[in-house]
Amino acid sequence: MSKIGEKSIVVSSVVNVTIDNNKINIKGPQGEISFDVPKELSVTKKDNELIVERKNNDKKTRSSHGLYRQLISNAIVGVEKPWEKKMEVVGTGYTVKLQGEDLVFKIGYSHLVTFKKQPGIKYIVEGNNKVTVSGFDKQMVGQVAYQIKMIRKPDVYKGKGIRYLGEKLRIKPGKKAKAAGAA
Repeated sequence: MSKIGEKSIVVSSVVNVTIDNNKINIKGPQGEISFDVPKELSVTKKDNELIVERKNNDKKTRSSHGLYRQLISNAIVGVEKPWEKKMEVVGTGYTVKLQGEDLVFKIGYSHLVTFKKQPGIKYIVEGNNKVTVSGFDKQMVGQVAYQIKMIRKPDVYKGKGIRYLGEKLRIKPGKKAKAAGAA
């Protein structure tokens, strides 16, 4: 039995949810998200709550029950208050700046790296080494943050690169440290 799927979803007054057969449209101040729910699940609206229920009890339906309940909940939260990921650029001379709506990174390559604006995503640069990626779609925010991180992955020997704010790296010892330890 899905523990998450059994919970009801509270809808605030600023969010408008419309259900048409298996298509859910969620509209709020930050944006609009719509997606299809499998036919094995039914979504009903009672007052200011949404309830996701299973029509049958087979394994595939049980496994998707909690997933779709959480996707609907994340969409409702996202259109009310945007999801965000905070990132930092670490390294001597490594910087980031906002140029128009695009991010421009100076991260040790022979050229500047430009990361284009994605639809539905906003970038905020604080100082010259912190970036906040925000948007109403949680999956898209995480995907864009990961793509930014992959421009220059954190180096496990020096710690330089782009990482999530507060991410801890385990720095490996280099050749000198290994040689000194063996002697």
